[in-house]
Amino acid sequence: MAREPREGGRGGRDRERDGDDLVDKLVTINRVAKVVKGGRRFAFAALVVVGDQKGRVGFGAGKAREVPEAIRKATDRAKRAMIRVPMKEGRTLHHDVAGHFGAGKVVLRSADAGTGIIAGGPMRAVFESLGINDVVAKSLGTRNPHNMVKATFAALERCASPRSVANRRGKKVSDILGRRDASVTEAAADV
Repeated sequence: MAREPREGGRGGRDRERDGDDLVDKLVTINRVAKVVKGGRRFAFAALVVVGDQKGRVGFGAGKAREVPEAIRKATDRAKRAMIRVPMKEGRTLHHDVAGHFGAGKVVLRSADAGTGIIAGGPMRAVFESLGINDVVAKSLGTRNPHNMVKATFAALERCASPRSVANRRGKKVSDILGRRDASVTEAAADV
């Protein structure tokens, strides 16, 4: 029995939606089987990441008998589960963060301008959909795309901007970051 080719990885499949400016990237598609009395029933399971490339991103999984229907279901679920991630200067993370889900463990690090996205396939799709241009990411646990994406989202949900931390503590942004370029960091925190 020959295996179906998987889509995703660095090339991936991405489409831009006209009405809502969302980019959806197909991370993986997998053929699954259900054993019934008459034999096997085959279906397709898809994992899709959706983002607006301005700080909002979501993921979803869908399963159906046909590939386009599985992708549509996954895309709809991803749109309903979008989160907002604060970004520094609109290009990277504010701070280093780690996340895990099951056996998937990821470490995300902010990077200097011009670094690019240094990450594996499923994490790369998340960052491209999110709009992050400079990040260094490492997957330490499983290579399962579902767990890698969920671990990446667990890490992104832990990200906080200096402004939100200052509000939570009842302080000014300059008190949290120190007096060095307080006006520059406050302006960057607005993004």
